[in-house]
Amino acid sequence: MSAATAAEGRRPATPSTSEPAWVRRSLIALALLFLTLFLFVPLAAVFVEALKKGLQVYWAAITEPDALSAIRLTLIAALISVPLNLAFGIAAAWSIAKFDFRGKNVLLTLIDLPFSVSPVIAGLIYVLVFGLQGWFGEWLRDHDMKVIFALPGIVIATVFITFPFVARELIPLMQAQGTEQEEAARVLGAGGWQMFWRVTLPNVKWALLYGHIRGQTNTMPLHIEILYNEYQFAAAFAVASLLAGLALVTLLVKFLVERRIQRAVITV
Repeated sequence: MSAATAAEGRRPATPSTSEPAWVRRSLIALALLFLTLFLFVPLAAVFVEALKKGLQVYWAAITEPDALSAIRLTLIAALISVPLNLAFGIAAAWSIAKFDFRGKNVLLTLIDLPFSVSPVIAGLIYVLVFGLQGWFGEWLRDHDMKVIFALPGIVIATVFITFPFVARELIPLMQAQGTEQEEAARVLGAGGWQMFWRVTLPNVKWALLYGHIRGQTNTMPLHIEILYNEYQFAAAFAVASLLAGLALVTLLVKFLVERRIQRAVITV
C-alpha cells in the first residue's frame, strides 16, 4: 500500500451534503411542522372527537346497524377485489418483466390509468355504462340485475381504483431479479407452472403482500359523510377512528414489509 493510499484511508469521510448544519436542522424542523399540522393534529382530533362523549357512545356508534352494514360491505368488497387484483397483478407483472411482446408499453399505460383518472370520473363512466339510462341499463333492468348503487358497482369501483397496486409493486422487483433463475429451472426440465410456483412466486411474496396493503375501499367513508351531514358528529368520528386505526396498523405492516423487501433486493 502506498503512502498516498494510506493517507487517503486515514482521511475522514466527507459528509454527503455540504449544507451548513442550521440548514439541515431548519429543513427537518419544517418537515416536522408540516407533518404535525397536516397529519398528527388531524389524526389526534379524530380520536379526541370520537371519544369525547365516552366509550358507551363510541361503541354504540360503531355497532349500530348502518355502521355494521358499511363495515360488512367494505369487507365483502375487499374479499372480492383482493383475489381479482392478485390474479391481474401477478399475470401483468410476470408478462411485462419476464417476456417481450408487442403492446407492452400499452399495457403499462393501462396499468397506470387509475392514477391519472379521478375516481369521480371513473364513477361517472360506470353510471353512463351500467346506469338506468346507460348502455346496458335497459338490459340489466329487464333481467332484474343491479350494478350501480349495489355490491357489484362497489366491487367494480374498488377493483378499478386498486388494481395497479399489486402490478406496480411486482414489476420493478421482477425486472431487478432478471430471468436467470427461470432459465436455470427451464434447463433443469421445469415446466412453466413449476417455474412460476417454485421460482417466480417465492421471490416476490413480500412485494405481493405490500401491494395488497395499499388497497382501500370507500364504503365506510361514504357512511362517515352521511353521518356528518346528519350532524351525528360523535358517530361520524367514531367510524372515522376505525379507518384511522386501520391506517395506522397498515402503515406499521407496510414498514415491516418494506424492510423485508429491501433485504430481499439486497440479497439479489
